[in-house]
Amino acid sequence: MERNYASNENLRAFVLESYNLTKFTNNPDFDEITHLIASICKVPVSSLSIIYPSKIKFISQFGMEVDERDRENSFSQATFSSGKRIFTLNYNDAPSLFDDAEKTLGKKFSFYAGVLLKDPSGYPLGALNILDTQERQLEDNQIHALKVLANQSMKLIEFRKQKHQFQVVQNKLKQKYEELEKFASLVSHDIKSPLANIISLTELLREENVGKLDEETVQYLNYLVESSYALRNYVDGILSFYRSDHILDKDNENVDLHQLLQGIAKLYDVSEDVIIEYPREANLKNVNKAALTQVFLNLISNGLKYNNKPVRKIEIEFEDQDPFYFFKIIDNGEGFPEDQADKIFELFSTLDTVDRDGNPGSGIGLATVQKLVKSMGGSIKVESTPGKGSSFSFTIQRL
Repeated sequence: MERNYASNENLRAFVLESYNLTKFTNNPDFDEITHLIASICKVPVSSLSIIYPSKIKFISQFGMEVDERDRENSFSQATFSSGKRIFTLNYNDAPSLFDDAEKTLGKKFSFYAGVLLKDPSGYPLGALNILDTQERQLEDNQIHALKVLANQSMKLIEFRKQKHQFQVVQNKLKQKYEELEKFASLVSHDIKSPLANIISLTELLREENVGKLDEETVQYLNYLVESSYALRNYVDGILSFYRSDHILDKDNENVDLHQLLQGIAKLYDVSEDVIIEYPREANLKNVNKAALTQVFLNLISNGLKYNNKPVRKIEIEFEDQDPFYFFKIIDNGEGFPEDQADKIFELFSTLDTVDRDGNPGSGIGLATVQKLVKSMGGSIKVESTPGKGSSFSFTIQRL
């Protein structure tokens, strides 16, 4: 049963507006369709028209140079009013339509065919049209081609609508994220300033009253300092997690892996109990150096912090496994039960352990690592044995 579109013109106009079709002009995808249908049907003129309340606007055309015309007494309006899937006319069927078209296009035509473009709800938005100078009938394959290309035109229009809606949502999310990041930055500043005062005043109180305070009071002061440091690290971790998106905006570049890891290893040269081994030669093409560096920094730092062995050792392995780069970071740290392997990558999730300085983890560092790795088209997993150490394996996609 055909929908009575005339009685729903206001609703149709609202649906039409949601597609924002005014931005679809001079689109090569639509130009290919009009060129193709003109070739298949062997006609000199074809077009994609949008039926607005008072105007017919052409978003693509072949063999004509008219951007718009009045809706009244137009072929597109006749197709719309017919309610038919495909509508054809010869000159003798409607002389006034062809005479009016001659005034608009500057050329005499004797044949017209059009197929309505309908949205998923069935509302016609426009038409795929062809014109010929001779009266004729279309062959079956030409009728089929008109229908198929009209469907493809509508799918393109629908796709661009969805793409536009996605971009709107994406922009709103980006704005919200920036607002959240700004809020986190302001809050962290407001927290870190009094925290610094608490830490410094507590340490000063403890140092100036050595031997004057009982053991329980000293313990309370120690707890206060430790908790303050833990909160500061937690705040720093949150900021790092949100700021990691800025790292992903960096341009890709070729990277000397040996040189990158050598720079990180030098950060720990001051510790005689640290050994870091890494590949001597390895070149990476077109990777996000900043993001990869952050991943290595977090994993190496974790492997050394949660490690009470006399000699702390980190081994880094690399393989070119086209279409991925594969890395493995092996430490001889404290390790953890295998059934907790997935949990450690969850934001704010901790294993109730402390590092070699007695500070608890924030549950943010490894969540940041996973976020960066996934954004580089890769994945990460971990294997661990309590008391023996952990092995983090991750990949990033070759571009």
